[in-house]
Amino acid sequence: MTGGVIWGVLIPFFGTALGAACVLFIKENLNIALQRALTGFAAGVMVAASIWSLLIPAMEQSADMGQWAFVPAVAGFWLGILFLLFLDRLIPHLHQNGGEPEGPKVALKRTTMLVLAVTLHNIPEGMAVGVMFAGGLAGNSIITLTGAMALSIGIAIQNFPEGAIISMPLKAEGMKKSSAFLYGIFSGIVEPIAALFTILAARMVVPILPYLLSFAAGAMIYVVVEELIPEMSAGRHSNLGTMSFALGFTVMLTLDVALG
Repeated sequence: MTGGVIWGVLIPFFGTALGAACVLFIKENLNIALQRALTGFAAGVMVAASIWSLLIPAMEQSADMGQWAFVPAVAGFWLGILFLLFLDRLIPHLHQNGGEPEGPKVALKRTTMLVLAVTLHNIPEGMAVGVMFAGGLAGNSIITLTGAMALSIGIAIQNFPEGAIISMPLKAEGMKKSSAFLYGIFSGIVEPIAALFTILAARMVVPILPYLLSFAAGAMIYVVVEELIPEMSAGRHSNLGTMSFALGFTVMLTLDVALG
């Protein structure tokens, strides 16, 4: 594994860390409108990445299957959906601005469950970066290391507001700035870990790379539909979240086409 790949895997984590660091310098908490806008932006990036960086390459790699080229994409997509559904039921967590915790009933602090919610949806992002770099390392003619880097940068951009969204509310609930920052860091560390595990797994099973690409796409779409879209559309003036979604979508689309 080259140094460039290692840096590429770490870039999304740095985005989260920089966002979490906002808690050290910004005194006031993020207002609801800004949180909605940032959530919409993250959702747009994830949907665009799922389509251009993951699902389309998965089908292109299966082109020799002819009219059945959609099978790996559909099968992997559903596996990703079901995997995140399983984690959603397995891990206790609380969504931002959510009233009731989800998952098993356990005696955990509200702040801990907020961090677990963000950690949960960082897993598919790490997997997506990992499978792209695995394809590039395998010498795949469709997936390039430049394209993998474009995806990594796009996810890092949307991770910046995510880091702020997790650390700032923790401070508002009475947590020390330093502790809120560390919790934000913790929520993002799962991404490079998931990416590295995916790279190792994909390099051993290169023939099923289309399934892994669409698996990551399904996992990311689950997060967008189950968590991010409801949060960005909640309350009045939900068009702010919609416009932010469009911005995030076009930013990721641009990165993928220009750098991929």
